[in-house]
Amino acid sequence: MLCKLAWGNVRRAGRDYLVYLLTLTLGVTVFYAFNTISMQVDIAGIDEEGLAQVMGSMLGYLTYFLAGVMAFLMVYANNFIMKRRKKEFGLYQVLGMGRGRVATIMALETVIVSVVAFVAGIVLGVGLSQLMTFFTASLFKTQIANFHFFFSVHAFNLTLACMLVMFVLTLLLNLRAVRRTKLIELMGAERRNESIKTRNPWIAIAIFAVGVVFVGVAYYRLLRDGFPLTATDSKLQEAMNQFGITTAMVTVGTFALFWGLSGMLIKLLQSLRGVYWRGLNMFIVRQLAAKVNTVCFSMGVIAMLLFLAITSVTCGMSIASVMNENLERYNPVDVSQTYVYYTPDTLDYYKEYVNPSDVADRMVLADTTVDLYPAWHGKDKSADNNDETGKKVNIADVAGEHVQIDSYLSYPFGGSSPSVSAGEMCKTMGEKLPKAFGGSKPDAIGLFVTPASQYNKLRQMMGEEPVSIGRDQYLLTCDMGGELIDLYTKYMAGGHALTLGGHTLKPATDKSDEDTAAIANSAMGSNPGTVVVADELLSQLNLQPYSSSLLVNYKQGMDTTEADESIKYTVLDNLLVDGKEPGSWGIFITRSEMYAQAAQMNGLISYLAIYIGFVLVVACAAILSIQQLSNVADGSRSYRVLAQIGCDDRQIRHSVMAQQAVFFLFPLAVGLAHSFVALKVIIELVSIFGNMSIGGTVGLTCAIFLAAYGGYFLVTYLMSAGMVRAAIATRYSE
Repeated sequence: MLCKLAWGNVRRAGRDYLVYLLTLTLGVTVFYAFNTISMQVDIAGIDEEGLAQVMGSMLGYLTYFLAGVMAFLMVYANNFIMKRRKKEFGLYQVLGMGRGRVATIMALETVIVSVVAFVAGIVLGVGLSQLMTFFTASLFKTQIANFHFFFSVHAFNLTLACMLVMFVLTLLLNLRAVRRTKLIELMGAERRNESIKTRNPWIAIAIFAVGVVFVGVAYYRLLRDGFPLTATDSKLQEAMNQFGITTAMVTVGTFALFWGLSGMLIKLLQSLRGVYWRGLNMFIVRQLAAKVNTVCFSMGVIAMLLFLAITSVTCGMSIASVMNENLERYNPVDVSQTYVYYTPDTLDYYKEYVNPSDVADRMVLADTTVDLYPAWHGKDKSADNNDETGKKVNIADVAGEHVQIDSYLSYPFGGSSPSVSAGEMCKTMGEKLPKAFGGSKPDAIGLFVTPASQYNKLRQMMGEEPVSIGRDQYLLTCDMGGELIDLYTKYMAGGHALTLGGHTLKPATDKSDEDTAAIANSAMGSNPGTVVVADELLSQLNLQPYSSSLLVNYKQGMDTTEADESIKYTVLDNLLVDGKEPGSWGIFITRSEMYAQAAQMNGLISYLAIYIGFVLVVACAAILSIQQLSNVADGSRSYRVLAQIGCDDRQIRHSVMAQQAVFFLFPLAVGLAHSFVALKVIIELVSIFGNMSIGGTVGLTCAIFLAAYGGYFLVTYLMSAGMVRAAIATRYSE
């Protein structure tokens, strides 16, 4: 009997449960689909070792966090649904039903709704996960060779666990509400509005003003100080403390804004008498004020969550886009090998922390660079290449055109103070050091120096014409773009001279080179700044060698995949010069491997950004939707009175839309404002690696947000309009 009654209640109250049911269903769908990523990676043919486990683990932990956020919001929203049905539960008790049976009915209703949402969500999630496999293959730039239907038990169990937690929390709070509420309160619930504790509008205005000041000061502090990532080691703790204060200020300010919002609106509109007394504006403002005690906290939470969603999606996908767009410039050749020479600091470290008898005794400062190609392709007993079968492969069999780029520090052998640095350039031009340099100590090493002959040979390999650099000239190169390339170009365009080893040099051109500036394959750039000078001058400066990079293209007509496989297991012996070790081998990377790693990183970032953003936006929109539907239900008697005194349907619907627009748009506006400030700082932070263009990503993100957030707003208004029409058409005997 109770089961039948509960099922009938769910069917009859379907309109009340619709948004709640849809949101739970969407949550289950997304939780399941995204947690099948490990199976999607396998089917998509992504064979990177450990990638599936790493992504599965990260998304699993993220699911727990997002499930907690959604559980909090859904439990909060469920309170409004319970309030909507208090009179119904009171009627059951008047008819003789005990509280235990009422609680049982409510528990059964919660079970029914949860089971329906879970089953529907799993069905949709299974279908979505099959489609996402193709999206995964596209992100990681692979092709699906053997697609087949799959079902993930792990994703199912994880989603079920999250749903059970949300179900238990909701059920316990509902039972608590029925058990602790008196019968007279249940029967008269729909006749009461929220009481307004902040009755003095001047207090509300003051609180609102305090919120504006707190948020404004927090914006200023963030724009001035940036994120703690830019702080040096000695100032990191202080920077973290300051960032904590900024975060606390913007959080407190956000909640203060919404707490004082209704009183501020009342006072503002009352001062505009022509607006306040027009149409139903007075009614709209009073209705908003009547809900301030209930919604101010939730609107603050929603604004902060929207800020997190917007920032994570926009920033994450933009960084991935920047990395992808610059890959070609960052990886100019088929394969590169770096050799790093020891510096005085390196030798001191080894002598102090490493066994000197085994290592440090044979380590020396290099007074000249070494030729890497003979050592790299196996001559001088320096290199072996063994594949998995143990077969030795001569790397020279695949190597075609190649060039070595030697980089020197801008001070003489045995010195310690760089002659050329970004800090000195900024002083010469009378400008501040860009924020992108914060915490990186750019003046500690300074710019590198390389000979013009090697630079021009690299340009010829890349199909570019050589650049003429005289003995008294210089050229600045950088492959990281952004603020760095802008700084170097401005310095050269201004005709500023450089002093290197007592020689004054003038710029050879008026523009810094970034297109042919990469000195090794990398993910985010390998050349933060290099001074190209004539070979004749460099030979006289006796500069301290820093690194050598061997850049190699495969022989013409050779299959890239086969060549990559043949040198995949290259192992290089220690390079000795007269029995001494001037340095150590650095990164050995192929262009194909770097492209694969970048694709995997972009895919992971994109998945995390989309996952976080979508779940948070849906959760925020759902809580607002349920709140507004509950508000309309509570105010049905007021709307009926408006109709009875002569207000037409258009005016009443307009008042409903105006109220809901405030609740939907104000948190979105605050979240967007927070996001714009944070993104400005983030863009400055990553500008050292390249110009971060967020135009296309912002457009895509806004489209997704409008579809989800705006869709909930539209559904909420249409359902509210239907409830208002039904309330007006219903005749009550009072």
